[in-house]
Amino acid sequence: MYKVDLNCDMGESFGLYEQGNDEEMMKYITSANIACGFHAGDPHVMRKTIELAKEYEVGVGVHPGFPDLLGFGRRDLACTPLEVKDYVTYQMGALREFANAFDVKIQHCKPHGALFMRAMEDKNVARAILESIHDVGSEMIVFALNNSVFMEEAIKMGIPVAKEVYSDREHTETGSIVLTRKGSVIKDYDKMADRVVRMIKEKEVITHDGKVASIEAETICIHGDTPGAPQLAEAIVAACQKNDIQIVPIKSII
Repeated sequence: MYKVDLNCDMGESFGLYEQGNDEEMMKYITSANIACGFHAGDPHVMRKTIELAKEYEVGVGVHPGFPDLLGFGRRDLACTPLEVKDYVTYQMGALREFANAFDVKIQHCKPHGALFMRAMEDKNVARAILESIHDVGSEMIVFALNNSVFMEEAIKMGIPVAKEVYSDREHTETGSIVLTRKGSVIKDYDKMADRVVRMIKEKEVITHDGKVASIEAETICIHGDTPGAPQLAEAIVAACQKNDIQIVPIKSII
């Protein structure tokens, strides 16, 4: 039987502004990437999301981003590698203390938005993030795109890495994704779920420009701010069940 982890970006509400449908998504996923207050989230949302993850037995992950509330972390800021390292350490520390309060261990780290995309291509930024992770918890798993610099550097440093693919974003021929400032519009949940199955079982995906690209899927991302995310998650779970794919925590795969 094939195995895959299903992850979701969560805890991205802020003050009076609500984003995503975290509790509904918890019913389907095995890993939660929790915002830490820089691109989204706040202390109250962080606490609540940790509490939900524990209730639903979902693995907790740090989701650090650039300090960019206005742009939701999707703007590439001119930060030095040292600044990036300090930003990531700061955010991990904040989430870790909430996790400690609920006796929950931080399972993984997945950078957010523009920081994530920059780390996939920029060796110095990738190393800065990975050094921060190594300093505070070298057993923490990192999520990375196929064939990325971030994945390569994690392997060199002996940090466990999970190859991530996306259910609601377009892929490129290299295994990267097309970053958008807005969430995707879902028109056919079953079609998108079938694409996920193909990535898992056949290790290939149709790219944004119609090419067939090789890809490996150890964890599947669904963005919590994508309209219809719970319906997409439900369709993916159903499609996996029909195709002998078991959805399990990433620590059971890596």
